[in-house]
Amino acid sequence: MILTALARYYNRLATETDSAGNPKVPPYGFSEEKIGYILVLSKEGDLVDVIPHLSSDKKPQPKLMSVPRPAKRTSGVKPNFLWDKSAYVLGVEGNKDKQAAKETPFMPSEKTFAAFKEHHLDCLKDSDDEGLQALRLFLEKWQPENFSQPPCSNDLIDANLVFKLDGKHGYLHQSEAAQALWTAQLIDENAEQGLCLVSGKQAPLARLHPAIKGVFGGQSSGGSIISFNKESFASFGKEQGANAPVSEASAFAYTTALNYLLRRDNGHCLTIGDASTVFWAEAADKQSAVAAEGFFASVLTPPDDEQESQKIFDVLVQVAKGRPLQEIAPELAADTRFYVLGLAPNAARISVRFWYESTLGELAKNISVYWQDLHIEPCGWKGKAPSVWRILMETTPKRKGADGRLKKSESKDIPPQLAGEYMRSILTGRKYPQTMLARMIGRIRSDGYITGLRVAVIKAVLNRNNLHYREISMEESKLKTEIELPVGLNKSETDIPYRLGRLFAVLEIAQASALGNLNATVRDKFYGSASTSPQYVFPRLLDNYNNHIAVLRKGRGAEWVKKPKSTALWLEREVGEIMQEFFSGHPFPRHLSLEEQGRFVVGYYHQRYTKHVEAPEDVNTALDHENNVEENEESQGE
Repeated sequence: MILTALARYYNRLATETDSAGNPKVPPYGFSEEKIGYILVLSKEGDLVDVIPHLSSDKKPQPKLMSVPRPAKRTSGVKPNFLWDKSAYVLGVEGNKDKQAAKETPFMPSEKTFAAFKEHHLDCLKDSDDEGLQALRLFLEKWQPENFSQPPCSNDLIDANLVFKLDGKHGYLHQSEAAQALWTAQLIDENAEQGLCLVSGKQAPLARLHPAIKGVFGGQSSGGSIISFNKESFASFGKEQGANAPVSEASAFAYTTALNYLLRRDNGHCLTIGDASTVFWAEAADKQSAVAAEGFFASVLTPPDDEQESQKIFDVLVQVAKGRPLQEIAPELAADTRFYVLGLAPNAARISVRFWYESTLGELAKNISVYWQDLHIEPCGWKGKAPSVWRILMETTPKRKGADGRLKKSESKDIPPQLAGEYMRSILTGRKYPQTMLARMIGRIRSDGYITGLRVAVIKAVLNRNNLHYREISMEESKLKTEIELPVGLNKSETDIPYRLGRLFAVLEIAQASALGNLNATVRDKFYGSASTSPQYVFPRLLDNYNNHIAVLRKGRGAEWVKKPKSTALWLEREVGEIMQEFFSGHPFPRHLSLEEQGRFVVGYYHQRYTKHVEAPEDVNTALDHENNVEENEESQGE
């Protein structure tokens, strides 16, 4: 299924050209590789010039070029045809001894050069093409010792090199004679014939599949989705690719399409956790497919431009209300087929983290529900909406450096499986991974940062996974009724953990109003125990709260509290309203489960960060002051 969809996508790309008029993907038997330099040869086989083939960026990088596909070097020495790295073409490679490399940056590589020379002298012996004859003469003359002389330079070391005949247009591998030779090499008369599982046709089967490059964290030489390198993987005496028969043409098609998707500059790849997520669309016309792909990328990684970002989310809001997608955005066809593939490295192999296939209409519906799940008041983020990557980064610890400033989070701390499970939930509309709830609550307890984004994710998991329920008595039997956590502050919510979170927030506000800035606040000292063992902690906190109220009643308090007595009166009303549930026969619970801890933090966030219209101005001033301190700390770790 995956390979078939990729092969179809290759067939579409093969008919398209890029902005420069070049084919988007190479034809069968060719591959796009990073070529650093062009070696210019005279007709006599002398190296007369070296031309850089680099980007014009601040830090130049080798540019892509369509060349005969590379040999798959699992082990041993295998030369490529008419191009290769310097170790094969010129017989020199980078000095692996770092100390010696300072004086002698390169060292001879005679074995690889000999293999390249022997292979090409054998292939080109009967050719009368002047360019290929020049290459044959070059290989007969060249000695690795010549590398120290102009026009060679150390920049060529370990770079991929191609050949060009002086005074002629194009490269040697592009000539008709070279392509004819290469086509002959592609035909393997000894290849096993069989039924291809991708195309459904009888064809020569691929023993080894071309390498897939560009997977985040993978080997630079590439990896394979399909490979059999141990006897335990084989069956019925079959070897390598014969265990999962795919023709040479189909193997080339799906790997070429995947390599195209994995290139970041093509806009079809997102890094989410440890997974490289590629996506593409199939539509009746190219414009509909491009529009669908652009829409998906913008939803998962919102653009920096706020107006453009808002347009995307306006579409999702309308989809959530049931309006047809094409009615909202005419360029988006709801029946467009859409594919999402998550890949992660696994040594020399590539593992599939997730695979999703559906229509754009269904996908847009699931993603709109995802953003509704995340909606919380006050808004859990500033600026543009958070990408999936940013949400996953919230599962990592927030650490402070030696200077007391918050350090930037590291992606390596994201659990490997979590990214794939979370992405699958977003795309399919299924339940979120329970690991997400545990990670968010664990991070809050360990580092103390209760960010709006963390709370929004906790609320989303509890609501979608139906983990928020209330027990009710009915004819002397207890029933569990599922209810949703509110988007914003709900003072009529009688859920005990939610009210405990609200109460803890009010106690924190009381302390800040009475004592001002402290090195360690109520939250710093008691949040972990209050959210897990309320019966043990809250009586002590209420005793301290009475002391703080006494300070405010005497007309004293923090410097920003102008009317301490009015502030004390409001705090007492809030505590009284919250405590009604406990006065009516519900004691403080001895322990709170993981789900109850989630409801606790949602209640805390609603009470702590909501603007209270009926409260004295001093209360909202105190909240603004504390919030600004927290936001400044969090921005250091962005």
